[in-house]
Amino acid sequence: MILPVSATWAQDGLCIAGCHVAALAEAHGTPLYLIDEATLEQSLATIRAALGQWPTTATVSYAAKAWLNRRLLRWLTAAGVGLDLVSEGELRYALQAGVDGALVHLHGNNKTPAFLRLALASAVDCVVIDHEAEIAPLERLAAAAGRRQAVWLRLNPAVAADSHAHITTAAATSKFGLSLDDGSAERAAARLSASTHLDWRGLHFHLGSQMRSVAPILRATERVLCWAASWTARGWRFAEFSPGAGWFVPYLPDEAPLPPADVVGGLIDCFEQAAWPAPWPRLVVEPGRELVARAGVALYTVGAIKRAGDRQYAFVDGGLADNPRPALYGARYHALLANRCSEAPPQPTMIAGPFCESGDVWAAPVALPPLRVGDMLAVPMSGAYQLSMASNYNGTPRPAVLWLREGAATVAQQRESFESLWQRDG
Repeated sequence: MILPVSATWAQDGLCIAGCHVAALAEAHGTPLYLIDEATLEQSLATIRAALGQWPTTATVSYAAKAWLNRRLLRWLTAAGVGLDLVSEGELRYALQAGVDGALVHLHGNNKTPAFLRLALASAVDCVVIDHEAEIAPLERLAAAAGRRQAVWLRLNPAVAADSHAHITTAAATSKFGLSLDDGSAERAAARLSASTHLDWRGLHFHLGSQMRSVAPILRATERVLCWAASWTARGWRFAEFSPGAGWFVPYLPDEAPLPPADVVGGLIDCFEQAAWPAPWPRLVVEPGRELVARAGVALYTVGAIKRAGDRQYAFVDGGLADNPRPALYGARYHALLANRCSEAPPQPTMIAGPFCESGDVWAAPVALPPLRVGDMLAVPMSGAYQLSMASNYNGTPRPAVLWLREGAATVAQQRESFESLWQRDG
Protein backbone atom coordinates (compact mmCIF):
# COMPACT_ATOMS: atom_id res chain seq x y z
CA MET A 1 0.00 0.00 0.00
CA ILE A 2 1.41 3.39 -0.97
CA LEU A 3 -1.49 5.67 -0.07
CA PRO A 4 -1.65 7.05 3.48
CA VAL A 5 -3.13 4.67 6.03
CA SER A 6 -6.22 6.87 6.45
CA ALA A 7 -7.05 6.89 2.72
CA THR A 8 -10.57 5.83 1.70
CA TRP A 9 -12.68 6.14 -1.43
CA ALA A 10 -16.10 7.76 -1.77
CA GLN A 11 -18.31 8.31 -4.81
CA ASP A 12 -16.77 11.73 -5.28
CA GLY A 13 -13.20 10.47 -5.09
CA LEU A 14 -10.31 10.09 -2.69
CA CYS A 15 -10.50 10.95 1.01
CA ILE A 16 -7.56 11.19 3.42
CA ALA A 17 -8.06 11.47 7.17
CA GLY A 18 -11.77 11.93 6.48
CA CYS A 19 -11.15 14.92 4.20
CA HIS A 20 -12.25 14.92 0.53
CA VAL A 21 -9.12 15.86 -1.36
CA ALA A 22 -11.08 17.48 -4.21
CA ALA A 23 -12.69 19.86 -1.72
CA LEU A 24 -9.29 20.67 -0.22
CA ALA A 25 -7.91 21.45 -3.67
CA GLU A 26 -10.89 23.64 -4.51
CA ALA A 27 -10.38 25.60 -1.30
CA HIS A 28 -6.58 25.88 -1.41
CA GLY A 29 -5.65 25.48 -5.09
CA THR A 30 -3.10 23.17 -6.68
CA PRO A 31 -0.35 22.07 -6.63
CA LEU A 32 -1.21 21.11 -3.08
CA TYR A 33 0.57 18.78 -0.68
CA LEU A 34 -1.21 16.83 2.05
CA ILE A 35 0.47 15.30 5.13
CA ASP A 36 -1.43 12.60 7.01
CA GLU A 37 -0.58 12.48 10.72
CA ALA A 38 -1.96 8.94 11.15
CA THR A 39 0.57 7.66 8.62
CA LEU A 40 3.42 9.41 10.41
CA GLU A 41 2.31 7.72 13.62
CA GLN A 42 2.20 4.28 12.02
CA SER A 43 5.58 4.71 10.31
CA LEU A 44 7.22 5.74 13.57
CA ALA A 45 5.54 2.88 15.44
CA THR A 46 6.84 0.36 12.89
CA ILE A 47 10.41 1.60 13.30
CA ARG A 48 10.20 1.66 17.08
CA ALA A 49 8.78 -1.85 17.16
CA ALA A 50 11.80 -3.02 15.16
CA LEU A 51 14.17 -1.23 17.53
CA GLY A 52 12.59 -3.12 20.41
CA GLN A 53 14.70 -6.13 19.39
CA TRP A 54 17.93 -4.31 20.29
CA PRO A 55 19.22 -5.50 23.68
CA THR A 56 20.13 -2.03 24.96
CA THR A 57 18.56 1.35 24.24
CA ALA A 58 17.68 2.38 20.68
CA THR A 59 16.45 5.73 19.40
CA VAL A 60 15.12 7.39 16.26
CA SER A 61 16.67 10.55 14.83
CA TYR A 62 14.76 12.03 11.88
CA ALA A 63 16.82 12.97 8.81
CA ALA A 64 15.34 16.44 8.39
CA LYS A 65 16.61 16.93 4.84
CA ALA A 66 13.66 14.76 3.74
CA TRP A 67 11.27 17.57 4.71
CA LEU A 68 11.65 20.31 7.30
CA ASN A 69 8.63 22.16 8.64
CA ARG A 70 7.73 23.65 12.01
CA ARG A 71 4.49 21.67 12.27
CA LEU A 72 6.41 18.47 11.62
CA LEU A 73 9.11 19.47 14.11
CA ARG A 74 6.51 19.98 16.83
CA TRP A 75 5.07 16.55 16.10
CA LEU A 76 8.51 14.91 16.14
CA THR A 77 9.65 16.47 19.39
CA ALA A 78 6.34 15.60 21.08
CA ALA A 79 6.95 12.01 19.95
CA GLY A 80 10.47 12.02 21.42
CA VAL A 81 12.24 11.82 18.06
CA GLY A 82 15.69 13.37 17.66
CA LEU A 83 16.94 15.32 14.65
CA ASP A 84 19.71 14.63 12.15
CA LEU A 85 20.59 18.04 10.67
CA VAL A 86 23.10 18.86 7.94
CA SER A 87 23.39 22.65 7.68
CA GLU A 88 23.33 25.89 9.64
CA GLY A 89 19.98 26.70 8.05
CA GLU A 90 18.44 23.43 9.24
CA LEU A 91 19.81 24.01 12.74
CA ARG A 92 18.45 27.56 12.87
CA TYR A 93 15.10 26.30 11.59
CA ALA A 94 14.92 23.72 14.38
CA LEU A 95 16.01 26.15 17.09
CA GLN A 96 13.45 28.71 15.92
CA ALA A 97 10.79 26.02 16.28
CA GLY A 98 11.83 25.49 19.90
CA VAL A 99 13.76 22.24 19.47
CA ASP A 100 16.22 21.56 22.29
CA GLY A 101 19.80 21.25 21.07
CA ALA A 102 20.12 18.09 23.16
CA LEU A 103 17.91 16.36 20.57
CA VAL A 104 20.19 17.28 17.66
CA HIS A 105 23.19 15.71 16.01
CA LEU A 106 24.90 17.43 13.11
CA HIS A 107 26.20 15.99 9.87
CA GLY A 108 27.87 17.71 6.92
CA ASN A 109 31.10 17.48 4.99
CA ASN A 110 31.85 21.23 5.01
CA LYS A 111 30.75 22.65 8.35
CA THR A 112 31.57 26.35 8.48
CA PRO A 113 32.96 28.05 11.59
CA ALA A 114 29.63 29.88 11.96
CA PHE A 115 27.77 26.56 11.84
CA LEU A 116 30.04 25.01 14.47
CA ARG A 117 29.86 28.07 16.75
CA LEU A 118 26.07 27.94 16.58
CA ALA A 119 26.16 24.21 17.33
CA LEU A 120 28.30 24.75 20.42
CA ALA A 121 26.23 27.70 21.61
CA SER A 122 23.09 25.60 21.17
CA ALA A 123 24.56 22.68 23.15
CA VAL A 124 23.81 20.19 20.39
CA ASP A 125 24.07 16.60 21.48
CA CYS A 126 26.61 15.42 18.93
CA VAL A 127 28.71 16.63 15.99
CA VAL A 128 29.54 13.98 13.39
CA ILE A 129 33.15 14.20 12.17
CA ASP A 130 33.12 13.65 8.42
CA HIS A 131 36.86 14.03 7.66
CA GLU A 132 40.16 14.69 9.40
CA ALA A 133 40.29 18.41 8.65
CA GLU A 134 37.19 19.01 10.78
CA ILE A 135 38.79 17.95 14.04
CA ALA A 136 41.22 20.81 14.75
CA PRO A 137 38.74 23.66 14.08
CA LEU A 138 36.08 22.01 16.23
CA GLU A 139 38.62 21.44 19.02
CA ARG A 140 39.62 25.12 18.98
CA LEU A 141 36.03 26.33 19.01
CA ALA A 142 35.05 23.90 21.78
CA ALA A 143 38.01 25.05 23.87
CA ALA A 144 37.06 28.70 23.35
CA ALA A 145 33.48 27.91 24.37
CA GLY A 146 34.63 25.99 27.45
CA ARG A 147 32.70 22.96 26.25
CA ARG A 148 33.57 19.28 25.86
CA GLN A 149 31.64 18.38 22.71
CA ALA A 150 30.47 14.84 22.01
CA VAL A 151 31.33 13.58 18.52
CA TRP A 152 30.84 10.56 16.30
CA LEU A 153 33.17 9.43 13.56
CA ARG A 154 31.49 8.96 10.20
CA LEU A 155 33.21 5.98 8.61
CA ASN A 156 33.21 5.03 4.95
CA PRO A 157 33.23 1.22 4.77
CA ALA A 158 33.41 1.28 0.94
CA VAL A 159 30.32 -0.88 0.57
CA ALA A 160 28.12 -0.05 -2.39
CA ALA A 161 24.40 0.40 -1.78
CA ASP A 162 22.02 -1.18 -4.27
CA SER A 163 20.50 2.15 -5.30
CA HIS A 164 20.92 5.04 -7.75
CA ALA A 165 24.46 6.46 -7.92
CA HIS A 166 23.25 9.93 -6.90
CA ILE A 167 21.90 8.62 -3.59
CA THR A 168 24.79 6.27 -2.78
CA THR A 169 27.09 7.72 -0.11
CA ALA A 170 29.70 5.10 0.82
CA ALA A 171 31.48 4.17 -2.38
CA ALA A 172 35.27 4.19 -2.11
CA THR A 173 35.41 7.59 -3.85
CA SER A 174 32.49 9.16 -1.97
CA LYS A 175 32.82 12.68 -0.61
CA PHE A 176 31.41 11.45 2.71
CA GLY A 177 33.15 9.76 5.61
CA LEU A 178 36.56 8.55 6.75
CA SER A 179 37.98 5.64 4.82
CA LEU A 180 38.73 2.41 6.64
CA ASP A 181 41.34 1.59 4.00
CA ASP A 182 43.64 4.62 3.63
CA GLY A 183 44.42 5.29 7.29
CA SER A 184 42.23 8.37 7.65
CA ALA A 185 39.79 6.72 10.05
CA GLU A 186 42.64 5.46 12.23
CA ARG A 187 44.32 8.88 12.32
CA ALA A 188 41.06 10.61 13.21
CA ALA A 189 40.35 8.08 15.95
CA ALA A 190 43.81 8.57 17.44
CA ARG A 191 43.32 12.33 17.44
CA LEU A 192 39.94 12.08 19.13
CA SER A 193 41.09 9.56 21.72
CA ALA A 194 43.68 12.09 22.90
CA SER A 195 41.46 15.16 22.73
CA THR A 196 40.67 17.24 25.80
CA HIS A 197 37.68 19.06 24.32
CA LEU A 198 36.11 16.40 22.09
CA ASP A 199 34.38 13.35 23.54
CA TRP A 200 34.53 10.51 21.00
CA ARG A 201 31.23 8.86 21.76
CA GLY A 202 30.20 6.85 18.73
CA LEU A 203 30.56 5.46 15.24
CA HIS A 204 28.39 6.14 12.24
CA PHE A 205 28.05 5.15 8.62
CA HIS A 206 25.36 5.68 6.01
CA LEU A 207 25.44 3.79 2.72
CA GLY A 208 22.74 5.66 0.82
CA SER A 209 19.02 5.69 0.18
CA GLN A 210 16.45 3.24 -1.13
CA MET A 211 18.39 0.05 -0.38
CA ARG A 212 16.25 -2.96 -1.25
CA SER A 213 18.42 -5.48 0.61
CA VAL A 214 19.79 -5.61 4.13
CA ALA A 215 22.98 -7.29 2.85
CA PRO A 216 25.02 -4.10 2.18
CA ILE A 217 24.15 -2.75 5.63
CA LEU A 218 25.36 -5.95 7.26
CA ARG A 219 28.58 -6.05 5.22
CA ALA A 220 29.29 -2.47 6.26
CA THR A 221 28.53 -3.25 9.90
CA GLU A 222 30.93 -6.21 9.83
CA ARG A 223 33.68 -3.99 8.42
CA VAL A 224 33.08 -1.26 10.99
CA LEU A 225 33.05 -3.70 13.91
CA CYS A 226 36.23 -5.35 12.66
CA TRP A 227 37.93 -1.94 12.52
CA ALA A 228 36.57 -0.89 15.92
CA ALA A 229 37.73 -4.12 17.59
CA SER A 230 41.30 -2.85 17.78
CA TRP A 231 40.07 0.17 19.74
CA THR A 232 37.99 -1.91 22.12
CA ALA A 233 41.10 -4.03 22.71
CA ARG A 234 42.78 -0.80 23.88
CA GLY A 235 40.00 -0.20 26.37
CA TRP A 236 37.78 2.15 24.40
CA ARG A 237 34.02 1.53 24.45
CA PHE A 238 31.81 3.46 22.11
CA ALA A 239 28.47 4.40 23.61
CA GLU A 240 26.54 4.85 20.37
CA PHE A 241 26.38 3.13 16.99
CA SER A 242 24.48 4.52 14.02
CA PRO A 243 24.11 2.71 10.68
CA GLY A 244 22.06 5.61 9.31
CA ALA A 245 19.01 4.35 7.46
CA GLY A 246 18.12 4.46 3.75
CA TRP A 247 15.84 1.41 3.84
CA PHE A 248 13.73 0.93 0.73
CA VAL A 249 10.21 2.33 0.73
CA PRO A 250 7.89 1.50 -2.19
CA TYR A 251 6.74 4.17 -4.62
CA LEU A 252 4.82 1.80 -6.90
CA PRO A 253 1.95 -0.56 -6.00
CA ASP A 254 3.87 -3.74 -6.84
CA GLU A 255 6.93 -2.90 -4.72
CA ALA A 256 7.66 -4.05 -1.17
CA PRO A 257 9.55 -2.21 1.59
CA LEU A 258 12.72 -3.31 3.32
CA PRO A 259 11.29 -4.05 6.79
CA PRO A 260 13.07 -2.22 9.63
CA ALA A 261 12.78 -5.40 11.69
CA ASP A 262 14.96 -7.22 9.14
CA VAL A 263 17.60 -4.50 9.43
CA VAL A 264 17.70 -4.53 13.23
CA GLY A 265 17.68 -8.33 13.35
CA GLY A 266 20.62 -8.41 10.96
CA LEU A 267 22.54 -5.87 13.05
CA ILE A 268 22.03 -8.04 16.12
CA ASP A 269 23.46 -11.00 14.21
CA CYS A 270 26.53 -8.94 13.27
CA PHE A 271 27.22 -7.92 16.86
CA GLU A 272 26.73 -11.48 18.09
CA GLN A 273 29.04 -12.91 15.42
CA ALA A 274 31.65 -10.33 16.38
CA ALA A 275 31.29 -11.45 20.02
CA TRP A 276 30.85 -7.80 20.91
CA PRO A 277 31.28 -7.23 24.64
CA ALA A 278 28.31 -6.17 26.73
CA PRO A 279 26.82 -3.71 27.15
CA TRP A 280 26.23 -3.03 23.48
CA PRO A 281 26.12 0.60 22.38
CA ARG A 282 22.91 2.53 22.01
CA LEU A 283 21.56 2.07 18.48
CA VAL A 284 20.61 5.29 16.66
CA VAL A 285 18.79 5.08 13.33
CA GLU A 286 18.22 8.05 11.03
CA PRO A 287 15.09 7.53 8.94
CA GLY A 288 13.86 10.36 6.75
CA ARG A 289 11.98 9.00 3.78
CA GLU A 290 10.96 6.00 5.90
CA LEU A 291 9.02 8.32 8.22
CA VAL A 292 7.46 10.91 5.93
CA ALA A 293 7.23 9.62 2.34
CA ARG A 294 3.99 7.68 2.64
CA ALA A 295 2.38 10.40 4.76
CA GLY A 296 2.54 12.85 1.84
CA VAL A 297 0.28 13.12 -1.21
CA ALA A 298 0.68 15.71 -3.97
CA LEU A 299 -2.41 16.97 -5.80
CA TYR A 300 -2.24 18.35 -9.33
CA THR A 301 -4.88 19.65 -11.74
CA VAL A 302 -4.94 18.43 -15.35
CA GLY A 303 -4.71 21.46 -17.63
CA ALA A 304 -4.52 19.79 -21.03
CA ILE A 305 -4.44 16.43 -22.80
CA LYS A 306 -2.13 15.93 -25.77
CA ARG A 307 -1.31 13.15 -28.18
CA ALA A 308 2.25 13.04 -29.54
CA GLY A 309 2.80 10.08 -31.83
CA ASP A 310 1.90 7.01 -29.82
CA ARG A 311 2.23 8.84 -26.49
CA GLN A 312 -0.67 10.24 -24.49
CA TYR A 313 0.25 13.22 -22.28
CA ALA A 314 -1.59 14.71 -19.34
CA PHE A 315 -0.22 18.17 -18.59
CA VAL A 316 -0.52 19.09 -14.90
CA ASP A 317 0.22 22.25 -12.92
CA GLY A 318 3.20 20.87 -11.00
CA GLY A 319 6.39 19.02 -11.78
CA LEU A 320 10.06 19.94 -11.90
CA ALA A 321 9.79 22.90 -9.51
CA ASP A 322 8.00 21.06 -6.70
CA ASN A 323 9.37 17.58 -7.45
CA PRO A 324 12.73 17.37 -9.25
CA ARG A 325 13.24 13.67 -8.40
CA PRO A 326 12.10 12.23 -11.77
CA ALA A 327 14.58 14.52 -13.54
CA LEU A 328 17.40 13.94 -11.04
CA TYR A 329 17.13 10.20 -10.48
CA GLY A 330 14.60 8.84 -12.94
CA ALA A 331 12.38 8.35 -9.89
CA ARG A 332 9.09 6.64 -10.69
CA TYR A 333 5.71 7.44 -9.17
CA HIS A 334 2.13 6.22 -9.27
CA ALA A 335 -0.86 8.52 -9.86
CA LEU A 336 -4.58 8.17 -9.19
CA LEU A 337 -7.64 9.99 -10.47
CA ALA A 338 -8.72 11.69 -7.25
CA ASN A 339 -11.82 13.80 -7.93
CA ARG A 340 -14.17 11.13 -9.33
CA CYS A 341 -14.49 7.40 -9.77
CA SER A 342 -14.17 5.84 -13.21
CA GLU A 343 -14.63 2.27 -14.41
CA ALA A 344 -13.24 3.04 -17.86
CA PRO A 345 -10.28 0.89 -18.93
CA PRO A 346 -6.97 2.49 -17.98
CA GLN A 347 -4.53 3.61 -20.64
CA PRO A 348 -0.82 4.47 -20.46
CA THR A 349 -0.51 8.19 -19.76
CA MET A 350 2.67 10.23 -19.45
CA ILE A 351 2.47 12.94 -16.80
CA ALA A 352 4.26 16.17 -17.71
CA GLY A 353 4.57 19.47 -15.91
CA PRO A 354 4.41 23.03 -17.25
CA PHE A 355 8.10 23.84 -16.98
CA CYS A 356 10.34 24.84 -19.86
CA GLU A 357 12.46 21.68 -19.74
CA SER A 358 12.12 18.53 -21.82
CA GLY A 359 13.01 16.65 -18.64
CA ASP A 360 9.85 17.84 -16.90
CA VAL A 361 8.13 14.52 -17.54
CA TRP A 362 7.72 11.42 -15.45
CA ALA A 363 10.18 8.58 -15.87
CA ALA A 364 7.48 6.19 -17.13
CA PRO A 365 3.79 6.32 -18.11
CA VAL A 366 1.13 5.43 -15.56
CA ALA A 367 -2.13 3.58 -16.14
CA LEU A 368 -5.03 6.03 -15.77
CA PRO A 369 -8.62 6.11 -17.01
CA PRO A 370 -9.37 8.64 -19.77
CA LEU A 371 -8.78 12.06 -18.25
CA ARG A 372 -10.56 15.37 -18.71
CA VAL A 373 -9.31 18.91 -18.37
CA GLY A 374 -9.93 19.89 -14.76
CA ASP A 375 -9.44 16.40 -13.36
CA MET A 376 -7.29 16.06 -10.29
CA LEU A 377 -4.43 13.60 -9.91
CA ALA A 378 -3.19 12.38 -6.54
CA VAL A 379 0.45 11.29 -6.34
CA PRO A 380 1.19 9.06 -3.31
CA MET A 381 4.58 8.85 -1.60
CA SER A 382 5.16 12.59 -1.93
CA GLY A 383 6.23 13.37 1.63
CA ALA A 384 10.01 13.12 1.19
CA TYR A 385 12.58 14.97 -0.93
CA GLN A 386 10.01 16.92 -2.91
CA LEU A 387 9.09 19.95 -0.84
CA SER A 388 12.63 20.05 0.57
CA MET A 389 14.09 20.27 -2.95
CA ALA A 390 11.38 22.51 -4.41
CA SER A 391 12.45 25.64 -6.29
CA ASN A 392 11.04 28.78 -7.87
CA TYR A 393 12.02 27.67 -11.37
CA ASN A 394 10.18 29.56 -14.13
CA GLY A 395 8.92 32.02 -11.51
CA THR A 396 6.82 29.42 -9.73
CA PRO A 397 5.72 29.90 -6.10
CA ARG A 398 6.24 26.90 -3.85
CA PRO A 399 3.02 25.00 -3.05
CA ALA A 400 0.90 25.03 0.07
CA VAL A 401 0.93 22.10 2.52
CA LEU A 402 -2.02 20.94 4.62
CA TRP A 403 -1.70 18.83 7.77
CA LEU A 404 -4.53 16.30 8.05
CA ARG A 405 -5.78 14.73 11.26
CA GLU A 406 -9.15 13.12 12.03
CA GLY A 407 -11.23 15.14 9.58
CA ALA A 408 -9.41 18.44 10.10
CA ALA A 409 -7.04 20.14 7.66
CA THR A 410 -4.74 22.91 8.88
CA VAL A 411 -2.19 24.89 6.90
CA ALA A 412 1.33 23.66 7.64
CA GLN A 413 2.95 25.73 4.90
CA GLN A 414 1.46 28.76 3.18
CA ARG A 415 1.56 28.90 -0.60
CA GLU A 416 4.21 31.37 -1.67
CA SER A 417 2.91 34.52 -3.29
CA PHE A 418 4.17 35.85 -6.59
CA GLU A 419 5.23 39.00 -4.73
CA SER A 420 7.57 36.97 -2.53
CA LEU A 421 9.55 35.99 -5.63
CA TRP A 422 10.91 39.49 -6.12
CA GLN A 423 10.85 40.87 -2.58
CA ARG A 424 14.44 39.70 -2.01
CA ASP A 425 15.73 41.60 -5.03
CA GLY A 426 17.75 44.79 -4.65
